[in-house]
Amino acid sequence: MSCRIVVLISGSGTNLQALIDAARNHDLNDAQLVGVISNRPNVGGLKRAEQAGIPSVTLNHQDFPSREAFDSALLEQIEQWRPDLVVLAGFMRILTPEFVQHFAGRMINIHPSLLPKYPGLHTHERAIAAGDAQHGASIHFVTADLDGGPIIVQAAVDVLPDDTPTTLAQRVQAQEHCIYPAVVRWFSAQRLTMRAGAAYMDGKPLGQTGLNWHDPETPH
Repeated sequence: MSCRIVVLISGSGTNLQALIDAARNHDLNDAQLVGVISNRPNVGGLKRAEQAGIPSVTLNHQDFPSREAFDSALLEQIEQWRPDLVVLAGFMRILTPEFVQHFAGRMINIHPSLLPKYPGLHTHERAIAAGDAQHGASIHFVTADLDGGPIIVQAAVDVLPDDTPTTLAQRVQAQEHCIYPAVVRWFSAQRLTMRAGAAYMDGKPLGQTGLNWHDPETPH
């Protein structure tokens, strides 16, 4: 039975596109992208979904009186597609604990930093300001702790002397487009799970910073 994926977006949808391309190239095992939801209208990611023939819905968070009301409607919409995995791909919303608990072990997020460094926003600016030698991206299971769930994999890039937030972001994003399809592939093959607040690959617990994408032992 195929692994059903729902993707949540807020913007241009470049990571969504990476998943669409991987699915088209049969690089997600049997995973199927069954729906896309944006909390903002008329964003580029919705056009990407339409072009790929994936059903999409806009739930504008500004139309709801509270975070809880929005999350309730979001949960109802997601469940109509009966997903096995919910993928947050640039989804710029803090989710309520009740929503997160409903999808515990079945929801993943990508964050543009080497967590636990720089949760939240403006990660590239913060890495440059701190003089970091390396920066990167992390994929983690979502928990009620903002950007604090168990890490699955990280991909690092060197911070160059003349980097700006824009140039650094471009190199980090290129890595994101590699690691997100890989993680979805692992999950759909039932190699990747979350148990007791920890990420497991092939039945073995991952370390605090997950797999290193540049490690030759990283599963592919």
